[in-house]
Amino acid sequence: MYLKRLLDIKQLLTKKSHFLFGPRATGKSSLIRHELSHEALIIDLLHSEQYLRLLDNPSQLEAMIAVNPKPYIVIDEIQRIPVLLNEVHRLIEDKQWRFLLTGSSARQLKHQGVNLLAGRARQAALFPLTYHELPNFNLQHYLQYGGLPMVTLSEEPQEDLEAYVHTYLEEEIKAEALVQKLPSFSRFLQLSAITSGSTLNYSAIASDAGVSSVTLREYYQILEDTFLGFTLVPWQHSLKRKAIATARFYYFDTGVKNRLAKIDLIPEASDLFEQAFEHFIAMELRAYLSYTRKNIPLFFWRTQDGYEVDFIIGDKIAIEVKAAKKISRKHLKGLTELIQENKIEKYYLISQDPIARKEDGITILPWETFIKQLWDGNVVQ
Repeated sequence: MYLKRLLDIKQLLTKKSHFLFGPRATGKSSLIRHELSHEALIIDLLHSEQYLRLLDNPSQLEAMIAVNPKPYIVIDEIQRIPVLLNEVHRLIEDKQWRFLLTGSSARQLKHQGVNLLAGRARQAALFPLTYHELPNFNLQHYLQYGGLPMVTLSEEPQEDLEAYVHTYLEEEIKAEALVQKLPSFSRFLQLSAITSGSTLNYSAIASDAGVSSVTLREYYQILEDTFLGFTLVPWQHSLKRKAIATARFYYFDTGVKNRLAKIDLIPEASDLFEQAFEHFIAMELRAYLSYTRKNIPLFFWRTQDGYEVDFIIGDKIAIEVKAAKKISRKHLKGLTELIQENKIEKYYLISQDPIARKEDGITILPWETFIKQLWDGNVVQ
C-alpha cells in the first residue's frame, strides 16, 4: 500500500536539481518509484553491481545516463560514493541534466569535504508521515508508534520499530564505524530518547552515559547527520525576562523515540502523553515549514525563571501545546508572559479542548483545527 506524500518532488525538479535527505524508511524510494517511475533513470547505490561499477570508475556515470536518457536522473544513497558528486557537477554544467540525489546520512558528505555542487542543487527533506498523509489518523497510535510508513502499515509496529533501531545501529553506526564503542553509544541512544524534547543538560547525560561531554556532543551530531533528530535553539529576543541559552533535541519520530527509551505504553492524561503530544506537534511544524519551502526558523522560549512557550515560528507566531481536555487560565501563563514582550504577532494554544475561542489575545484551538489551518496556509503567512 502506498500513501500519497505531501512533498512534490516533481515540482521541485522542474526548477533545479535537488538533494533529498531523510532518515531510513521514511519512504524516499517509494516516493521516487510512484512519482518519477516513467520520467527518471534510477541509479541505486545499494545495488551491488551499480555501486561497484561507479566506485571503480565514477566517469561511467555519463555513459549509463546516455544509454537510457530520461528527463531526470535519480542517484539513491549518494553518500556511498561521495566523489560521484564531481561527475554530477560536471554533467549539470555541461549537459544541463536534472538530478535528484538521495541520502540517509550527510555525515560522509560533510566529513570528506566533498563537492556539494556549489548551489547547483537545492536541498529538500522527507519526514515521517504527517496528519494529512494518514487516512483515519489515530492520535494515540501515532504518539505511541510514530509515522514511519513501514510501521504505520504494520500489524506488529512494536516489532518493526525494534528492527528499525537494530538496523540503524548495525548499518549506519557499526558498518560505517561512526563510533568506537557501540555499547556506550547504545546507552546514549536510550538516554537521549528519554530526554528528547527537554532542555539539554550535557554534563548530566554524559555522566549517565559514561562518556565525556566532548564525546556526547559528537554523539548528538551523529544523530543529526543521520537525520534521526533535530535541535531547536532558544528564542533570544525577549528583553523583560532573560531567556536560557541551551538548546532542545527532538527525535525525528515519536515511535523511534519511544522504542529507544523503552516506552511500551503511553497512558492518556500522563506526563508521557503530554510529552509525546508536544513532540507530535513539533514534527508537524517541522514538516510544514520544509514541504512548503518556507525559510523560517523554529525556536522555543524558556526564561531563566521558568516561563516557557513550546514553539516560536520566526519572530511572528508563538504556539503553546497542552494535552489537557479543558483549558483554564493556568495553561496560558507562558503565552501571557511572552505577550508582555510585545514582539510576537500571533499567539496560539492548542490542546484537546474541543471549544475554539480567543482569550486575552490568545487563540485557543483544538489540535486538529490548528493542524488543518496550518496546512491550509492560515497560520504562517
